Amino acid sequence: MRSVWADAWRELVATARRTVADGLVVGTSGNVSVRVGDTVLVTPSGIAYDRLGPDELCAVDLEGRRTAGDLVPTSELPMHLAVYRSTGAAAIVHTHAVHATAVSTLVDELPAVHYMTAALGGPVRVAPYAPYGSEELAAHVLEALRDRSGCLLRNHGTVVYADSLGRAYDDTAQLEWMCRVWLAAASVPGRTPALLPPEELDRVAERLRGYGQRG
Repeated sequence: MRSVWADAWRELVATARRTVADGLVVGTSGNVSVRVGDTVLVTPSGIAYDRLGPDELCAVDLEGRRTAGDLVPTSELPMHLAVYRSTGAAAIVHTHAVHATAVSTLVDELPAVHYMTAALGGPVRVAPYAPYGSEELAAHVLEALRDRSGCLLRNHGTVVYADSLGRAYDDTAQLEWMCRVWLAAASVPGRTPALLPPEELDRVAERLRGYGQRG
């Protein structure tokens, strides 16, 4: 099991560093986790991602009890654990992406300005504001994620889960891009962005299920 943890931890650290390199977080903001059986590997609190190595592995069980490592887990652990306990998530990426955070202050739901909205289950909801790291925020996130795999957090950022870290990261990047598109389109004076209807999103969702390489 430790070798499986080691492989998962390396991928987690690489993903966390990528969020910084791609401008989705600043400093130690945001966090990343991955589930391995009934264990959750998660970025520790307040440690720069470029300082993370094998010795900084941080693991907890689904109740938040530490099972490996000496570092304190991210303050957003309640949110990560709530998602794992309530969904089929295998990985979670939480960011403070600029455009997504801006959109979270403007609307209750990101309008369907692009067909990739379907990849997240439909128009992306905004979870009401609550203090970071709180059980209240975790509850808001679960409600916003109902029938969705991603949401925005009011005045805070994004949460996306998937069946792999790669998919969770890619969907996070797509969400930030869609927020940027909507902000650009909505800022044109006298014009209202055209939106895709639910039936078109359903059709795209079906096409996405067969997208990419198979076999």
